[in-house]
Amino acid sequence: MNKVVKDAQEAIQNIKDNSILMVGGFGLCGIPENCITALVHSNVKGLICISNNAGVDDFGLGLLFQKKQIKKMIASYVGENEVFERLMLDGEIEVDLIPQGSLAERCRAGGAGIPAFYTPAGFGTEIQGDKPTKVFNGIPHILESALTADFAIVKAWKGDRNGNLIYKGTARNFNPVMAMAGKITIAEVEELVEPGELDPNFIHTPGVFVQRIFQGKAYEKRIEQRTVRNK
Repeated sequence: MNKVVKDAQEAIQNIKDNSILMVGGFGLCGIPENCITALVHSNVKGLICISNNAGVDDFGLGLLFQKKQIKKMIASYVGENEVFERLMLDGEIEVDLIPQGSLAERCRAGGAGIPAFYTPAGFGTEIQGDKPTKVFNGIPHILESALTADFAIVKAWKGDRNGNLIYKGTARNFNPVMAMAGKITIAEVEELVEPGELDPNFIHTPGVFVQRIFQGKAYEKRIEQRTVRNK
């Protein structure tokens, strides 16, 4: 099945106000730059966004915060973004902070059809809240529910017209688990190839999880903080 759409604008065209989005990436590594830009231009608002982090002030999800298009952020890390910080302190955005491993597993569980699971992460902290608890092997655990989304937006290195995806290096990060957990998954790729050109032994996300795919362009691939050794 040919799942190719023309560009990011076509790919995100039916993302409406108040949609729940999963956005792949870790820091600024492996983020779907083209789709985020298209969402900014679409002026969609009231989004609930599930992502590892909140981007930076002028790039990634930070662009959506500038226009106050996100009403709730579900993430494990939200530093490096002064706009986000100001919105949170002013009560203009709701924030749900989740331990990073729990966030990844909640996305994976959503894609695998597992409604909930127990984990020791967060027990005895604010994360626990009123969640059910249970002791396994003498260690207390809390019950975490799976996460799913109306749309998952991911970025891959290579993909074919059937939606099969290969990620490169650390840009793999949250993309595979989020691709599984979206009702509609949109993939932007650096290189779009014909079916059969990808080695099936190296495919990370099978095309069955992807509904739309397009070849992105003009990737900046920014680094949040570049640190080099002094000579």
